[in-house]
Amino acid sequence: MQYDEFIAHLRRNSDISTREEADTAARIVLATLGQRLAGNEPRDLASQLPPELQEPLLQHVGPAEVPDDVDDFLRRVADREGPGTSPDQALGHTRAVLTTIASFVSQGEIEDLRAQLPAGYAPLFN
Repeated sequence: MQYDEFIAHLRRNSDISTREEADTAARIVLATLGQRLAGNEPRDLASQLPPELQEPLLQHVGPAEVPDDVDDFLRRVADREGPGTSPDQALGHTRAVLTTIASFVSQGEIEDLRAQLPAGYAPLFN
């Protein structure tokens, strides 16, 4: 998968208007997600993403944080995106990033990813 394809797909499936905003949203969602994944899952998922998007998944060092409920996850994404970002905007960006990931990585990897997250995260993949 190419970075440009990923960003274009992300923009088509969200309210994100610029390439820079799409890159920022992707990196923030991936970094927040990477904090919640255990074992080799961050590395496994990163290996199927463009090189430009691998680092955010891999930057968390240490054990995975206990997966919080999806509302907490979205608050963290909104906080990282900056002042003025609402949880609804974070939801849209998160859903767009995860849907884009699901379009580009193997089904087995998506199943592994979903297995590490609480059931409340399932709607983010639609």
